[in-house]
Amino acid sequence: MAANSLQQMNQRVQREAAFVAPLVDEINRVIVGQEVLINRLLIALLCDGHVLIEGVPGLAKTLAVRTLAAATHLKFQRIQFTPDLLPADLTGTQIYSPRTGEFTPRFGPVFANIVLADEVNRAPAKVQSALLEAMEERQVTVGDETRRLDEPFLVLATQNPIEQEGTYRLPEAQLDRFMLKVIVGYPSREQERDILRRMAGDPPAPPSPVIEAAAILHARSVVNSIYVDPRIEDYVLDLVFATREPQGKLKGYIEYGASPRATLALIRASRAHAFLRGRGFVSPEDVKQIAPDVLRHRVIATFEAEAENVSVDQLIRQVLSQVKVP
Repeated sequence: MAANSLQQMNQRVQREAAFVAPLVDEINRVIVGQEVLINRLLIALLCDGHVLIEGVPGLAKTLAVRTLAAATHLKFQRIQFTPDLLPADLTGTQIYSPRTGEFTPRFGPVFANIVLADEVNRAPAKVQSALLEAMEERQVTVGDETRRLDEPFLVLATQNPIEQEGTYRLPEAQLDRFMLKVIVGYPSREQERDILRRMAGDPPAPPSPVIEAAAILHARSVVNSIYVDPRIEDYVLDLVFATREPQGKLKGYIEYGASPRATLALIRASRAHAFLRGRGFVSPEDVKQIAPDVLRHRVIATFEAEAENVSVDQLIRQVLSQVKVP
């Protein structure tokens, strides 16, 4: 790409990304810390992707999603997943009218821009399958009527890693539909002190909306035009193929590698990562920063790795260290 074209792309991205700083400021008025989670939620918003958020209770996972929706003029719905949930509770059902003798569809809470699937692993397989159609096809079928979902449409699902009683493990096919899997950790001591002081009195006012749905869709088109050098493409392919064809000790630790969907997700997320930093091109650092969140739910470890307490995140770090950076 010519230097002047790259400069023009940088200028365009910086101009179009002007909403990012006010949006982050509004979110940070409510959320303390959680910079990585907020960044990944914005990446998903810019990439038309879904996010699986994993963390112990009390880490503001639900609050972060609510705050994002409130700051973006988007319709928000929260669905509490439970073992007795039915697909109709998610997608809707048909209501019989005695007056007309006809059935009319009543669409469920999945018809929103941002859907929070709280504790998604508590729902049985039928409900997870109904959610899968909405996530992948961007449409929902109720009775004999199929309706497209509004754009943008994001499923942001949470799950609790420490409480497994009464839960249903998400199948790999559904996990692969999530663009990112984000692990939310505890705040630092200073961040928790800030939380203590901020939340001890009156709760902070909800954020003011700073961006409309149309502006988000326009920003997506800008993200899709960010330049990716062929060497960056090769780097992404090398990373993905390193999980499918592991070398050395990794060969005994990785059972299945990442799918082609991971390759596409890594490129798209890297573009959004560059956009949030005001750049019109993808750097190797963009790929390295986002790769763990794209790969951690797509790489399956062997029994040998589990027996030796080698986590998937450790395997991904080894892959990143082995693959040559352009």
